[in-house]
Amino acid sequence: MFGNLKYLEPVMRDAIDNDVIKGGRIAVIYKGETVYCESFGLADAQKGRKMGEGDIFRLFSLTKPITAAAVMKLSEMGKIELRYPVKWFLPTFENPLVSDEKGTRPAKRDITIADLLTMTSGVCYPEGTPAGMKMGEVWGRQSQRIEKGEAPLSTREFALEMGRCPLAFSPGERWMYGSSADVLGAVVEEVSQVTFGDFLKKEIFDPLGMTDTAFYVPEEKLSRLVQVYDRTENGNIPFTGHNLCIYDVTCPPAFESGGAGLFSTMEDYGIFTKMLMGYGRYNGIKILGRKTVELMTRNFLSVSQIKSLDWDSMKGQGYGCLMRVLRDSTEAGVHVTEGAYGWDGWLGCYLSVDPAEELAMLYFIQQTNSGCTDLTRKLQNVIWSAL
Repeated sequence: MFGNLKYLEPVMRDAIDNDVIKGGRIAVIYKGETVYCESFGLADAQKGRKMGEGDIFRLFSLTKPITAAAVMKLSEMGKIELRYPVKWFLPTFENPLVSDEKGTRPAKRDITIADLLTMTSGVCYPEGTPAGMKMGEVWGRQSQRIEKGEAPLSTREFALEMGRCPLAFSPGERWMYGSSADVLGAVVEEVSQVTFGDFLKKEIFDPLGMTDTAFYVPEEKLSRLVQVYDRTENGNIPFTGHNLCIYDVTCPPAFESGGAGLFSTMEDYGIFTKMLMGYGRYNGIKILGRKTVELMTRNFLSVSQIKSLDWDSMKGQGYGCLMRVLRDSTEAGVHVTEGAYGWDGWLGCYLSVDPAEELAMLYFIQQTNSGCTDLTRKLQNVIWSAL
C-alpha cells in the first residue's frame, strides 16, 4: 500500500546534495502504527555524525501543540474556560491598549484564553510595528539578563512584562502570529500552581512515556542533540546564535517558553501524535477526551479573521488551537484531506495529521527559517499519494 514512500528518499537526497539541509528524519503513522521511519544525512556535519534514532531536536514552534494540549487539559479538569479573560490570571493584562500607526488607544475588550489559543489576541512577536517594537524591548531585556549572567525572568514574570505592552490590534479583530503561547504557559502555571514544565511532565510526558522531551537537555543526552544550520552567503554553516531567549540548553531554564522552548525526539513526538490521532488516548492511557481533541483540532477563525492569514504557507488554511487546519486543499497545493491539522517550527520540525485518513507525517530537521516550505509540501504529497 505504501510503495510510493520509496520516492521520499530521492527527494531528501536531492535536498541534502544541494545543501538545502544537512539531514533529517521522516516518520509516517497510519492507523496508529508507524509504517515508515527513516533518517537521512548528518546530524552534525562537522563531526560526521549521521542522523539516527533517538536524536534530539529543538522543536521551537512545534512546542505550541503541546502547550495547547496542556491548556485543554486544564479545561477538562474544570479549572478554566476558554472564555475566561487572561487578566484573571495575569493582572497586567487588565485594560489593554492598542498601538499602531494611528496611535495608542484602549482595546475594545479584554484578551481571553481562546484569543491566545487562536493567535487573535493582538499579542505579537518582536517585529517592526509599534506594538512589535515594544514587545521586542521585553524580549531584548530578557536576552540581556541571560547574556550578563543575571537571573532571567521566570515564565510568569516574563508574561507579566508582556502584559504591560500594547497590543497590535483589539482582541478578536484578526489573526496575527505572536507570543500568545508563551502567555498560555504562564496561565498554566498560575492555574496549576506548579511550573509549566512540571505540569507537562505530570499530565502529558510521564503518562505517555515521553522520556526525552523537556525544556532542556541533560548532560548525558547532549551527544544526541542535532546541530543547527544556517544558510548564509558562505554556505550552510553551523548556527551559533540564539533565538527567542533559548540559550544554555543544558539546565532547566527559568523561562519555559510555551511557544518555542521544548526539546524532543521524533520517537517522543510520534507518541504525542498518536495520542492526538487516538482522540486523546495512546496505549490505553487517556490524556484528553475525544470531544476535547475534536475541538482543539478544528478551525476557530471567522471568515473575516481568515483574511489575515496572509502567509504563503497558510494558503487554504484556517487556524485552531495553536495549529493550522486545512480548509481548501487546492488552494494549499497539497494532496491532503480538508480538516487535516498540524504545525511546524522555526528550525523545520513539522507535523501534519489527517484524521479522515488516519494518516500523519513527522518531518524533523534543524535548519533556520524553515517551517512549512516547498520541500515540506513535496514530502507531504508523496506520503498522501501512497494511500
